[in-house]
Amino acid sequence: MMKIKSDKIVVGKELFDGYVYVLNGKIAEITKEDKPSDESYDFTGKYVSAGFIDIHTHGAGGYAFMNSSVEDVIAGCNFHLRHGTTSIVPTISAGEFQTMKNAVVNIDEAKKSGKAKGNILGAHLEGPYLSPKQAGAQCPAFITPPIKGEYESLVEEYGESIVRWTYAPENDENGAFCRYLTERGIIASAGHTDAKYPDMAVAIDNGCNLITHLYSCTSTVTRDHGFRSLGVIESAFLRDELYVEIIADGKHLPSDLIKMIIKIKGVDKVALITDSLEIAGTDVKEGVMSGTEFIVEDGVCKLKDRSAFAGSVATANRLIETLVKACGFDVPTAVKMLTETPAKILKINKGVLEKGYDADVVVFDGDFVVTDVFVGGKKAE
Repeated sequence: MMKIKSDKIVVGKELFDGYVYVLNGKIAEITKEDKPSDESYDFTGKYVSAGFIDIHTHGAGGYAFMNSSVEDVIAGCNFHLRHGTTSIVPTISAGEFQTMKNAVVNIDEAKKSGKAKGNILGAHLEGPYLSPKQAGAQCPAFITPPIKGEYESLVEEYGESIVRWTYAPENDENGAFCRYLTERGIIASAGHTDAKYPDMAVAIDNGCNLITHLYSCTSTVTRDHGFRSLGVIESAFLRDELYVEIIADGKHLPSDLIKMIIKIKGVDKVALITDSLEIAGTDVKEGVMSGTEFIVEDGVCKLKDRSAFAGSVATANRLIETLVKACGFDVPTAVKMLTETPAKILKINKGVLEKGYDADVVVFDGDFVVTDVFVGGKKAE
């Protein structure tokens, strides 16, 4: 039996003063009663929460999840772990399909290797079935409509290591690709998309239940000869079935927009993501990624000409800091959107400090610096 003590244990909507007991990798009890234990930790004055779950990240610490080795994937995941991410979904950008497949294979091997200190849940393919009109930082040269033989071959071979797939619903005829994914337990997520509401309705009918980084490369209301059509953003607000993820680095979305999204969708339907690049958590200030020159300033990665953002350099703990300091949410509310909500999206037994759940635990101080991490009830060093 292991015991964790704190006066700031994040339990539901409250900060609980007491003890978390862990047995055989699971939460055994949360109580005010001090009981005997084989191993104990006193984190009085620090926050203790369920481990963070990042469902969208391209790397960190100088390690990328695409065009890299199995060892790089593991190192990138371990870097994120030090910032509180106990469960991670490494993300693959649009590229040549064989290159994307190779990345899935590496993530699969990293997941099975046992060398990662946290939980590698599987791959997120962000492309190549996107909209050229909403490419963003994705390379338009690799964007295509869904190719049946291509995706079926990959899923048949490595489907168990693919957690989610971002695609543009307007290019998915009759929702065939979406239906294929969801029937096999893979999350179909609408992103980098110029879809209108009828496209989204078809996607939802075929199992799509998530929007990839809302407001970033997602369509909005358009008008044709005076007649207006809802876009992806409005579809997300209209349809309660849809979860949304947001890049909560404090740069991609201003604080007032974050507050508006959460007001409309509710904390139960909003997941915080880093969408971080490989340079997240490093001192890199400029360079070239995928042939594109970039600079890092104001806490975000920009194109060298400063015309647009090139990506996030946030780690998970910074998302909590943004929600609390910039948006005014309390710590339990912020934590929920990085723990319980993504766990529900992924349908995994994590994300809350409650009896029977996996004992993934993060400890952080008042400056949102992660000081200790536990995975499956074991302290990660």
